[in-house]
Amino acid sequence: MLRSIGSTARRSECGGRAMQTTHQHIEKEKDMTTPDTATNTSTVDNGIDLEALLEAREALTEDPAAAAFVWTATCEWANGTHSRTTIEPYYGLGEHHQHRQAFVIDGDHPQTFASEDNGATPTEIALAALAGCLTAGVASVATRRGIQLRRVTAVVEGNLDARGVIGADPDVRNGFSEIRVRFDIDADASRDELAAVVSQSQKRSAVYDTLTNPTLVNVGLA
Repeated sequence: MLRSIGSTARRSECGGRAMQTTHQHIEKEKDMTTPDTATNTSTVDNGIDLEALLEAREALTEDPAAAAFVWTATCEWANGTHSRTTIEPYYGLGEHHQHRQAFVIDGDHPQTFASEDNGATPTEIALAALAGCLTAGVASVATRRGIQLRRVTAVVEGNLDARGVIGADPDVRNGFSEIRVRFDIDADASRDELAAVVSQSQKRSAVYDTLTNPTLVNVGLA
């Protein structure tokens, strides 16, 4: 688990057991504490192992090479616009790992696009990735700030002009023109405190960073 990262990273340049979350959701100390934030987190139970997260941050700070992860998704075409993506192996801490089980995601298009609707569209899956990354961050940040969560709901909407995807208008981009994320959080905290938690989660989100900053993507034949 996460707690093993600290000892493993110190023992060697790489190696160790799998991380259950990324250090991108672990804040800088100055970012995680505010004057009106509770410092005693012993009574907070959001399902986050805070001690392990902080140990992982310290270990990976001391050994940056161990923090180089490679995440892999393998997609197989089924039929038409239907595909099936399997996620299982990944690399980190200097060695290869396997998830506890293989995770399978079906992707397709709805009948509106003359498809069979066997899965969410890839664009919707991208929105789900953003929602999941930000929500994980909210749980981590809230725990660090001593905030007990009762319910967290994120609704993500993306505007996309389909004329670009189908080649009807070369001046229309293929991707989203705007994405909106709205959190509804029930917790032992003020609205301002929760807004700060969401803001910090956004700051450390890997998916948010990927969507909002240029990323080198190479596509070609194997």
